Amino acid sequence: MKKLLSLLFGILLIGLLIFGGSPYYRVYQLKKAYDNHDGQTLVKQIDFNQLRPNIEQQLKQSFAQTLALYPMLAKLGGAPLTVAADEFIQQSVNEAVTADNISQLITTQGQVNEATKELAAAWAIASNKVDLQRLIQDMIAQRGDVNAVIKNQMQLMMLKQADELKSHVETGEDSAKPDLAYCGINCFTMSGEVKGYPVTLVLQREGLVDWKIINVVLP
Repeated sequence: MKKLLSLLFGILLIGLLIFGGSPYYRVYQLKKAYDNHDGQTLVKQIDFNQLRPNIEQQLKQSFAQTLALYPMLAKLGGAPLTVAADEFIQQSVNEAVTADNISQLITTQGQVNEATKELAAAWAIASNKVDLQRLIQDMIAQRGDVNAVIKNQMQLMMLKQADELKSHVETGEDSAKPDLAYCGINCFTMSGEVKGYPVTLVLQREGLVDWKIINVVLP
C-alpha cells in the first residue's frame, strides 16, 4: 500500500511538473526557432484567429486615445475619420499578420515588405506619432475626404517607419534572456526586446500542455 501511494504521488508530481513547466518548454521552442531563423516552425505556434483581432483592437484603442488628445482634429474629421482609420488598421493587420509574412520576417530576421511597413505606419499613427500639422492641413484641403487624408498620412508614416525599421534591424538587439511569467493558469507571457523594440508575447494554454501565441502587446 505504501509503495502504491508513493507511486501515485510520484506520478502526480511528474504530471504537475509537466503541466506547470509546459509554457517554459514552449518558449524554449519559440526562441530556438527564432534564433535558427526558422519562420515556418515558429508560425505553427501562433493562433492567428486570435492574434489578428487582438492586435487590431490594440491599434484601434490607441488611435481613439490619440484622437481624444486633439479635439480640433476630432471635430474636423468627426466619425468618418475614425471609421476610415479603423478600416486602414483592419486592412493593414489582415495583410501583415499572416503565416507567410511572419514566417518571412523570422526567416530574414526583419527584412520588411510593404505589408509590414503599412502595419508599422498604422501603429505609428495610432500611437500619437502623427504629423499633426500636415494632418490638419490635409483635412482642410481635402474638404472632408477622410480616406484621402488617412492615405496621405499613411504614406508619410510608411516612409518614416521604413527608415526606423531598417535602423532597428541593423542595430537593434534581441534580449538574451526574456522575462517569463504566468498571468493566469492558462495564460503566460514572454517579455523582452526584439531588434530593440520592447515586445510582450501572450500565450494561451490549449489542452493540458500545449500553448499558442494569441497576442503581441505592442510598445
